[in-house]
Amino acid sequence: MVTLLHGTPVVPGIAYGPTLVASDAVPAEAVAAYGDGGHADVDAALAAYDAATRAVADGLQRRAASAAGATAQVLTASAGLTTDRGLRSAVSKHLRAGEDLVPALGAAIEQFVTVFTTQGGLMAERATDLRDIHGRVLAHLVGAPEPGVPTPEEPSILVAEDLAPADTAELDPSVVLAIVTERGGPTSHTAIIARQLGIPCVVGTAGALDLAAGVRVLVDGTAGTAEVEPDEATATERVAEHRRQRAALEGWSGPGSTADGHPVKLLANVADGESARTAGLEPVAGVGLFRTELCFLNRDTEPSVDEQAAIYAEVFTPYADEREVVARTLDAGSDKPIAFASHTDEDNPALGVRGYRLCAGNPGLLERQLDAIAEAARRSGVATSVMAPMIATPSEARAFATLARARGLRAGVMIEVPSAAIQARQILDEVDFCSLGTNDLTQYTMAADRMATDLAHLTDPWQPAVLHLVSLAAAAGRAADKPVGVCGEAAADPQLAAVLVGLGVTSLSMAAAAVRSVGARLGDLTLAQCEAAAAAALAAPDPASARTAATTALA
Repeated sequence: MVTLLHGTPVVPGIAYGPTLVASDAVPAEAVAAYGDGGHADVDAALAAYDAATRAVADGLQRRAASAAGATAQVLTASAGLTTDRGLRSAVSKHLRAGEDLVPALGAAIEQFVTVFTTQGGLMAERATDLRDIHGRVLAHLVGAPEPGVPTPEEPSILVAEDLAPADTAELDPSVVLAIVTERGGPTSHTAIIARQLGIPCVVGTAGALDLAAGVRVLVDGTAGTAEVEPDEATATERVAEHRRQRAALEGWSGPGSTADGHPVKLLANVADGESARTAGLEPVAGVGLFRTELCFLNRDTEPSVDEQAAIYAEVFTPYADEREVVARTLDAGSDKPIAFASHTDEDNPALGVRGYRLCAGNPGLLERQLDAIAEAARRSGVATSVMAPMIATPSEARAFATLARARGLRAGVMIEVPSAAIQARQILDEVDFCSLGTNDLTQYTMAADRMATDLAHLTDPWQPAVLHLVSLAAAAGRAADKPVGVCGEAAADPQLAAVLVGLGVTSLSMAAAAVRSVGARLGDLTLAQCEAAAAAALAAPDPASARTAATTALA
């Protein structure tokens, strides 16, 4: 009997193969043999802990050095978390209370897992990272190999409870055909890196861990399904058809437009110089989102203006061929704590002092960053715009625009707070453009932690309520004759991209790997078809119905 498992679609694509089940367990016999570790005292136990965490952090840093873009930044953040002083202090406290090192490590990890989970928002995503760190440090202590994804003996479907950054970053798309996880959401680390690698991915899949190793599964990353033991001939043909479609996409070279010539700018999301250079080789009109904060996750002190300018110029330079770059000012806070910028010990970081709100306590931080961006624009000769995250009111937009324009920069804002979407017309009176961050906009609109697997049905970007806010902002853009883009991950879904265009969005920014599929899909559709799909999605009662209605309209 065929079993169909349902999850949240993250990366589109069709794949068929045997399951490879990942485990994060350290062999129990190795832990038992280690016992109390034989440490003479607390200081000796802490020395063993420090050696193990340093070895794990060094390994993560080495992987980061050979990676690029979001992958490198996520690994760097995990390395920093491994040697976190607060975590070490918690281990020390348990040791001094009389516990042995192994249980002290476990208790300290669970203490921080509870803290992060309770805080909710994107901080909850760090719980997966912490448990991964626990396994790796424990393995070093007891002399076992670090846990993680086993090496496939043949091309396989990777199944896991969730994947830590260090595991996901090293996946080889030639042997990992698809990823299915039981936990996680569309903006988890697994999702972000899988999207960058172009591996079909479904997360939040109930029952995934019940699959036995070697069972053959057909994964549909567009529908968000995993079909267990399907008809082999049918599954093989679906994979072949998907490959034919992918091959056809390689011929798409832009520029972005609908079949009847309605222009749509297709842009890339980047994090550093390496990802900017890679994205620049794709048929993109430029960068729609440069996440500047990802350059500084491992910095304890604020870089100088000149140092920042050098980093930014490396990102800008590949686009000196008359393409554009939009840099987002620091989106620090919440799940992206930066030592020199973020507030600590907030009760609810996702709703706290993050992004533009940091200006209130440190106005020079933003001004120095704008100085550096302006200098990088001058050095590279690239048309550069800046946008501020977490803008909630027109007065905030006005204050930011004043600072940006004083430095010769085109000024925009992120619309990721519902109040900004509702007041988009007034906000656009103050700035030159806006860009919708659909990841946070969905989270805040639906009052649902975007990292909570149990709430993935609410944080689906196809939520009609979110699409209504997108429509509202796009209408404000038409009235003001100013561009309104989308730079959230929703833009990477070809079907949803068509709906966004139908709502009136003028540009789409996404992982570079998704540009050709989105461009080719839009090129097959007229603007009228996109508008019909948008109307169908807006009228739907839930995201699944919106997806189905739009797909029917676009057929």
